[in-house]
Amino acid sequence: MQEIFFLEEKNYLYQHKTLLKNVNRLINWARTKEIPIIFIQHTDLDSSGDMAKGKCAWELHKGLHRKSDDIVIEKITWDAFYQTTLEETLKKLGIEQLIFAGAQTEFCLDTTIRNAYSKGYQQNILVEGTHSTLNSSYFNAEQIIQHHESVWHNRFVQIQPMSCTNSECIVEI
Repeated sequence: MQEIFFLEEKNYLYQHKTLLKNVNRLINWARTKEIPIIFIQHTDLDSSGDMAKGKCAWELHKGLHRKSDDIVIEKITWDAFYQTTLEETLKKLGIEQLIFAGAQTEFCLDTTIRNAYSKGYQQNILVEGTHSTLNSSYFNAEQIIQHHESVWHNRFVQIQPMSCTNSECIVEI
């Protein structure tokens, strides 16, 4: 998730504060399970674009629980696999199951989730409350999220709840 979605109200993701909290809970849980964290960063090739490399809006959100040894992979399209090192990185790490989270449900997540499935990653997880988007001219963000989850669940991903107590969160994988 990049700064563009947290800088100005017009770009706020649906429930952006809750989203950030849930994504960080998922990151923290994954670290306890020694699951590698890979951040995907969209980059506009046009230097005048909002998400051109080096611009504030392009940066990964400063509120994410990142560590210096986390992997960051830049992408230039909605698909995190297209012309990136993602697949090579997953193979090197021996990863066969993906856990998705992030921004732009109907663009980046949808494209990457479906492509991952086509590439043989077929036991994937999406945790409730860890992805979001913006309202469109046809549907509000909540409708977009619900629609995509109904299409993805039991086809491309298993949608799992995250149960949290004061001290820890648990995801069933």
